Amino acid sequence: MRVISADDIQNVLTYRALIDALADAFKSDIAVPVRHHHTIPQPGADATLLLMPAWGDGEERYIGCKIVTVFPDNAKVQRPSVHGQYLLLSGETGEPLAMIEGRTLTAWRTACASALAARYLAREDASHLVMVGAGALAPHLIRAHASVRPIKRVTLWNRTRARAISLGFGIAVAGIEVDIAETLEEAVKEADIVSCATLSTQPLIKGAWLKKGAHLDLVGGFTPKMREADDQAVKRARIFVDTRAGAAKEAGDIVVPTRKKIIDATAIKGDLFDLTRGKVKGRTSASQITLFKSVGSAIEDLTAAILVWKGLAT
Repeated sequence: MRVISADDIQNVLTYRALIDALADAFKSDIAVPVRHHHTIPQPGADATLLLMPAWGDGEERYIGCKIVTVFPDNAKVQRPSVHGQYLLLSGETGEPLAMIEGRTLTAWRTACASALAARYLAREDASHLVMVGAGALAPHLIRAHASVRPIKRVTLWNRTRARAISLGFGIAVAGIEVDIAETLEEAVKEADIVSCATLSTQPLIKGAWLKKGAHLDLVGGFTPKMREADDQAVKRARIFVDTRAGAAKEAGDIVVPTRKKIIDATAIKGDLFDLTRGKVKGRTSASQITLFKSVGSAIEDLTAAILVWKGLAT
């Protein structure tokens, strides 16, 4: 069994190749049980254990499972909030093939899933991206979105301004102007795309701030108690999700407005299966506000893991 590091992943993946691979994966038949989601009590904020299996039934058969822990209070001890490993096995024999570093794999697949959605939902001339949150996922989201839309300006916002400044220095995307938001409201009001990757339990983005034609990409919230956008943002938008089953059960930005009868099940116009298979149309006008809510799918992990495995084998 091969152990695959974060550096191995970075060396073999490209955003465009993974976005294309994800598009193909959502068109194919991949078994994805609803992920196991367990709360681990902690003295401060509770931790989360996630188990995410998937397997394909194509010509080349693979099985995979990701094990992830999320400890929100890790920042207090200068540790990442998210840790994970991905186990890739042969779908023919069950033989373990690789143990892949999970945090980096997750960052790549999450960002590329958002960029895949943006192919259908963001305006083709979208050039200003506001990135909310300055964690490990943020630079991947910026680069992934820039690979599918002509991003010329990136505005960064984080609760801790110093982290936004640090992220700004670390972004290496040729031809893109990077600045730090004075206020989140001012930045969002000018944005063509707003991408959020936080662990917030209170809405950060207000619907009143979104301009006509904006696309809102909500990535961070993965439990019913987490929110990144308020009810008005959800109500104003044409809503899409990565998977209906996951979003309807786990995404606070969908679960809470539904429970409050702000929206109902018909408000979700489609998921990545529908978009990639052409069953629904994404953006239907230049002035429309669109919203993509991602909670993560094991399809994405398996697809990224296979791409890494094949890339290293060549």
